[in-house]
Amino acid sequence: MFVKQLYTNCLSEAAYFIESNGVAAVIDPLRDIEVYLDLAKERNAKIQYIFETHFHADFVSGHLELAKATGAQIVFGPDAVTNFEAYIAKNDEVFNIGELTLKVLHTPGHTLESTCYLLSDGQQQPYAVFTGDTLFVGDVGRPDLFSGNLSKEELAGMLYDSLNNVIKALPDNVIVYPAHGPGSACGKNLGPNTYSSIGDEKATNYALLATDKAKFVEEVTTGLTTPPSYFPINAKINKEGYDALQAVMDKAMQPLAPAAFKAKGASGALILDTRPAVEFGDGFVPGSISIGLEGRFAEWAGSLLPFDQDIILVTTPGKEEETVVRMARVGFENVVGYLEGGFPAWEAAGLQKDLIITVEPDELAMDVPHDENLVIMDVRKPAEFASGHIKDAVSLPLGEMTDPGKLADMDEHLNLYVHCQGGYRSIIACSILKKEGIHNIRNVDGGYAKMKDEKGLVVVQEKTVLN
Repeated sequence: MFVKQLYTNCLSEAAYFIESNGVAAVIDPLRDIEVYLDLAKERNAKIQYIFETHFHADFVSGHLELAKATGAQIVFGPDAVTNFEAYIAKNDEVFNIGELTLKVLHTPGHTLESTCYLLSDGQQQPYAVFTGDTLFVGDVGRPDLFSGNLSKEELAGMLYDSLNNVIKALPDNVIVYPAHGPGSACGKNLGPNTYSSIGDEKATNYALLATDKAKFVEEVTTGLTTPPSYFPINAKINKEGYDALQAVMDKAMQPLAPAAFKAKGASGALILDTRPAVEFGDGFVPGSISIGLEGRFAEWAGSLLPFDQDIILVTTPGKEEETVVRMARVGFENVVGYLEGGFPAWEAAGLQKDLIITVEPDELAMDVPHDENLVIMDVRKPAEFASGHIKDAVSLPLGEMTDPGKLADMDEHLNLYVHCQGGYRSIIACSILKKEGIHNIRNVDGGYAKMKDEKGLVVVQEKTVLN
C-alpha cells in the first residue's frame, strides 16, 4: 500500500495519490497534473480512478486533464451533477484499488455533494479517510458556499448529522486526510497540521465535541467572513469544465518587447508583477499590481484580479510558466503575454518607472505626533486587526480594496502609512493604491510584527472590528 499526500502551500491544498499492485487513484488533483503522472510512472502503476470529494471553490481541479491523459474514470459522490462525463457513486459503494478498497461516504454539509472516502487495507481494516472539506484538522468546512437555495443553517444541520452519524462512527486510529490545511478560506480556523486521526479530532475538534445540534449550527455559522470573490467562479468551472492547460499556456507564453508590452498595457491589459515584494517596491512598471509568487499568490490573484480582462505579466526571468500555471489553478485563462527580459529590459529601454517608499517603524513613530494628515492603514484581516493593532489605525482589509467604494473618497491630502503583518500584503495594497492614483503612501517595513515592538507606537486590542 502506497499513500502520498501532495500538499500545495500556496493554496493550503492537499491532493492524494494511492497505489496498490500497479493500480492507482488520485483524490482532488490540481489542474497541473505532471506530479501525478510522474508518481504513476515511478510506481509502475496505471491511474484508474480520479475521486473528487466535492466541487471545489478555491481551486480548479485537474480531474478533466488527468482523465484525458490517463483514461481514468472521474468519480463524484451522490447528488453531484456535472456537465462532463463522470461516474456518480452511491453511498457505501466500494471501489477496488489493487488489494485496497475505497468506500464512498456521503457527508453533505459543506456542500450537498460532499463525500468522504474510506480507505481499507488488504485485510479490510479501515486505514484512512479522505475527508475533503467535511472535516479538517481542528475545524470543519464552512456551510455557506454555493449549494443551491439552501441556507447556511440548513447545510450546517446536515453537516452536524454527517459528522455524528458517519465520521464519529469510524475507528479512532483511522488517519484523517483533509483537502486543506492552515490558512485555507474553506474553514474558519484550521489547525496547524495537514493530517490527524479520528481519535484526536474527537478529543479536540469543537465540531466533533458538539452534542447539541442547535448550538453546533450557531457556532459553525457565526463569524464567517465573506468568501473570496473567485470562489463561485472556480466552483462553476469545476462543475462545467474548462480549457486544456496547454491551450492556456500557449496563449499566455507570448514574449513582448518593452515597447509592445507598454502598448498592450495602454490598450487595456492589466499588468501583474509577480516578482518578490521587495524587488517590486524598488521599481516597477507604472500601473502594475504586485502579487509576489513568494506568498499566497494564487489566493490573492483570485481575490483581486479580473477574470474578464487581458492580463500581461512581469516576472523574474524564468518564472513565466510557473506564474501562468499557478494562475490557472484558480481559473485564470486570460493571460496574453509577458515582458521579455523582465523588469531589467524595461529599465534598459529607458521607459518610465515607479517605486514605493518603505519606512521603518521608528520613522513612523517619529512622524505620528507631528503630522495631522497621517493615517495608518492596516490591511490585515478583521480578526488580525481585532487581536491587536496600532492605536488610531484604520482597518481596510486587502481583500476589500478592489471594491470601488472603498477608495473612492480617499482624501488626496492624507499621508498613508500602509502595513500588514509582515510586508507581503502591504506591497500589494500599495500597488493597488498607486494604480488608483493615490501616490502619497509609505509602506511600513516588517509590518505589524515589527511595529508592535516599537516604543513610540501604542498597541490596542478590541472585541469589535472597525468597519
